[in-house]
Amino acid sequence: MDILNYKDYQGTAELDMTRGVCRGKMLFIDDVVTYEAATPTKLQKEFEVAVDDYLETCAMVGKASQRPFRGLFNVRVAPVLHRAASLRAVADGITLNDVIVRALDAFVNVGIVVNHNVHVTMETPVEASVTYPVATSVKPQWLTSHAKH
Repeated sequence: MDILNYKDYQGTAELDMTRGVCRGKMLFIDDVVTYEAATPTKLQKEFEVAVDDYLETCAMVGKASQRPFRGLFNVRVAPVLHRAASLRAVADGITLNDVIVRALDAFVNVGIVVNHNVHVTMETPVEASVTYPVATSVKPQWLTSHAKH
């Protein structure tokens, strides 16, 4: 699904094949604001009109318009993960909030492949041991697991 942007608001861009129109709705607010147009190009303009109308209507009726993304939200995790994150925060001398911010930043902005360098030491019948470097690239388990915690 494509996302439209205007004045710090986001909205969907969808195709309604039954009615033969492009349509969408504003995201991340509790109020229901929808828009539609005959073409994708016109949908962006209708989205902008809808956002402006929403802001004007809120001002007219004396209601504060909702602002998406206050930067505050609840996260539910398994108790064992909560404990591990808290222990990591204490060990690193940072807050639990900092751990979560760093984890989200890594998930959203950093590459998702973790590189591991492993050295394997093999004992041979000869009196010398040989070490062979082995490089692997794997996705972290949390990226391959779809289970909810």
